Amino acid sequence: MKHKALKIVHDEHQAIGAMLQTLRILSSRLSEKAKAEDFELVRAILFYIDEFPEKRHHANETNALFPRLRLRSPEAAEVLDRLEREHSHSQASVREIEHLLLAFEQMGESRHKAFSDALEHFIEFYAHHMQVEETEVLPLADRLLNGDDWDAVNAAFEEHRDPLTGHKPSEEYQALFEKILERAPAPIGLGKPA
Repeated sequence: MKHKALKIVHDEHQAIGAMLQTLRILSSRLSEKAKAEDFELVRAILFYIDEFPEKRHHANETNALFPRLRLRSPEAAEVLDRLEREHSHSQASVREIEHLLLAFEQMGESRHKAFSDALEHFIEFYAHHMQVEETEVLPLADRLLNGDDWDAVNAAFEEHRDPLTGHKPSEEYQALFEKILERAPAPIGLGKPA
């Protein structure tokens, strides 16, 4: 990919997809026999999703990439409007899933189905969202944005790199990423296979 931001978006989508698959694996593990450390790992991954994809990745798309694409392609407004609504929806969804996980952990099996159904819906929603960005928005941006556009977009995306794409986390997030990488099963971590 010739533009840094496009590679960053693609790499971050890959990391998010791997995290979502890991959540799916852990959710099935929770249904077999719930262990405190599995709940803790799911909470850590949900916190990661809230901190990085939701607050940084989506903010870069919404505040840097999408406005420039709107200027160059007014016909993209419909898909960009939908994606921005989905950005708002997904952040609220993460918080709801965190609440449902807490309810499952505290109240037991009677709350498992609500958690697992919401998580599966979120995973499917997110996968579709990223697919639309990859197949519709990024190719359009690649074709239509100019050098000045790319300078601004690249700078925004390079400012906060996702540690799951091979970049060192800030000291503040070091322990979180070590926990995820050491304990999560593949495709994200080095933990025991599912």
